[in-house]
Formats: sequence, C-alpha cells, structure tokens
Amino acid sequence: MEQALRRTWTEIDLDHLLYNYQTLCRRVGPDVRVLGVVKADAYGHGAVQVARTLEEAGVGYLAVSSLDEARELRSHGVSAPVLILGHTPPEQVGELIRLKITQTVSAEAKAEEYSAAACAAGGVLRIHIKLDTGMSRLGFLCRGEHFEGGVARIARSCALPHLDAEGIYTHFAASDEPGEDSRAYTEEQFQMFCRVTKALAGQGRTFALRHCANSGAVAYYPHMWLDMVRPGVVLYGLTEMAQELGLKPVMRLKTCVSTIKTYEAGVCISYGRTFRTARRTRVGVLPIGYADGFFRCFSNCFSVATADGPAPVLGRICMDMCMVDLTDCPHVNVGDTIEIFGEKNSAGDLAHIAGTIPYEIVCAVSKRVPRIYYRSGAPVERKLWIGQ
Repeated sequence: MEQALRRTWTEIDLDHLLYNYQTLCRRVGPDVRVLGVVKADAYGHGAVQVARTLEEAGVGYLAVSSLDEARELRSHGVSAPVLILGHTPPEQVGELIRLKITQTVSAEAKAEEYSAAACAAGGVLRIHIKLDTGMSRLGFLCRGEHFEGGVARIARSCALPHLDAEGIYTHFAASDEPGEDSRAYTEEQFQMFCRVTKALAGQGRTFALRHCANSGAVAYYPHMWLDMVRPGVVLYGLTEMAQELGLKPVMRLKTCVSTIKTYEAGVCISYGRTFRTARRTRVGVLPIGYADGFFRCFSNCFSVATADGPAPVLGRICMDMCMVDLTDCPHVNVGDTIEIFGEKNSAGDLAHIAGTIPYEIVCAVSKRVPRIYYRSGAPVERKLWIGQ
C-alpha cells in the first residue's frame, strides 16, 4: 500500500466476499436466485466493487436504497438487475426506465403515479410489489381487516398500463432474533405473504419472483426461500449467523502508530482527563478517531490488536486520534499496523461494547477512510473519496 495511505484504512477481501456468495448459492440451491444487498455503499464495503464482484459471479439481482445508489452502479458499468427498495419520486421514472432499474411499489397511489409517469416517458417500468406483513414500515397493508382491500389494491396496481409487475416481496422484522416469540412472528409474516400471493394467483395474477428471505431467513427458515433470497449482512460475513454458516468477514479496519511517548504515573490522558496513568506508561498515538468511525463510546473500554498483543484505549477517543497503552507491547513501534476490527477483534465485538449491531459499525466507517481491495492476498484497487 502506498505510504500516503498509511494513516487509517480498510482492507476489503473480495475473495471472502466471493466465498460467502458462493456458499450462500450452494445453500439455497440452483433453483433459487440470490439477490445481493448493496445499499448504503454495500454496508460500507464499496457498492461498485462489491457489485462488480457479485456480477462476475453471476448474481441474480442487486438491491439498493435509492436512485442515486442505482445510478452509481450503472455509471460504473454494472448491468445486473437492480431493485430499489425505497421510494423514487414519480418524476424520475423516465430515468428508471432508461437505466433499466426495478422500482418497489408500496401503495396503490404510488403505482398510479408511476404508471402515469411511465406512460409519459413512453416506456414500461418494471416493479416489485412490497407487502407490509408486520414490519410496519413500507408496503401494502394486508393484515387483519386490510386483507381483502389490500389484495384488491395490489391487483389493480399490477393491472395498470406501462407497469411490469415482475416480483412481490415482504421484509421480516425478527427472523434473526432468537426465541419462540420471534419465530412465531416470522412464521405469521410468512403465512400472511403466502395468503396474499395465493389470493392474487386465484385472480390470475402471479409473479416471476417471490422473495421474503433476508439474512435471518436465509440462515434459519429454508421453507421461506421461494424464488429468490436477499442476504445482506451475512453476505459480508457479519453477525453470529454468518459464523454459523461458515462465512468470512470481508472488511478489516486498520490504522498505524504515528507517535510513541512515555509518561510517568499520575499523568492525565486526552479530553476530560478521564484516564490517569497509574504507572510509567508507554503511550501510542493512533491516527484514527470518531470522524473515521471509531466511536467515542469505545473510550477507556476497548483494546486494539497489535502484533504484540492487545493495547487498551486510554482516555477519550478524539475526532482524529486516540491513545493506547503500549507498555505491555514493547515490540510495537512507530509505523506498525494496528487492527481496530478484523481477525482478532470482530465488528461484533465493537458492536457489543457500543450497544448496537455490526451493521452500524461497518456502515459508520467514514468516507475519508480509504478502501483497499484485495484478491489472492494482494491489493488490486483503491477507493478514496477525499481528493478525487
């Protein structure tokens, strides 16, 4: 890696990504498509590089959150089918058609707007219908008293001109949660989805792609795989689910030692004087802080990994720097590599300390942190937003 980039960086292992994708493909079998979720810049891993790797491997679909994310893929030559999971303004329908992007439709009123806009654009918009079976977010209402009306609204939406209703899907709220209550709720959502699709089939409306299975359902509910599955976090080797499936973490966050100083006992370290040395202490300064995604809540309660063992964080993590105790790591010197998360510390370890989920840890890695992409152990591409 170029010396100019040796501040703080991530290493993205494309071989691990490919391994995870192929493992998931084998798990669901040849008759089930795999949709790779690459929204939020592929969970911080780099949407373009991840999408290219998955496309080369034959991915059946990709999913993003917005038109801007879809545009990024198309502008970099990604031609695989792309589904937008969120809302797109009707005035952008012409762009969706031009770029051959599939749009989620979550209400009849949206379907009507999209139909009119597609007609004005002189094209056909491919859509996937979204059902709200219990997530209580986006989707046609279909539970309880809304069932018959929901089915009717979906049928009318699919019959509108200039719309091609290729798929129908829902999103599970608790498929990755343990316990019988979560399992029962997930099964209830799935049965509601099946009731709706069966009712629509009775009216002659079928779909080429029915998909429910997010990461949790891919791991724990094989009867819910249907025509396509949507792995997100497990694709990147994150969470205990990924470990259970034998998947590998794709991202490593690293930094280096920029300065080493030795302080006597009784010296305060960093803002707020929350840490005071109790002995003669060898202190390393690392050029990583909360502006890079190393949260301030890790202050005084996390140890980074060195080649010489763990090094506890001392005092509050600053915007651009933090300090660590290298007293018991005598062989660590200025310029040496430090792991924040990766092989020795997992993103899950950080998430546990922060009281959050691994998704947030990887998504929070700042845009100013370069992504270095590896194949066969060697760097093949670098992505750096700042200065470009």
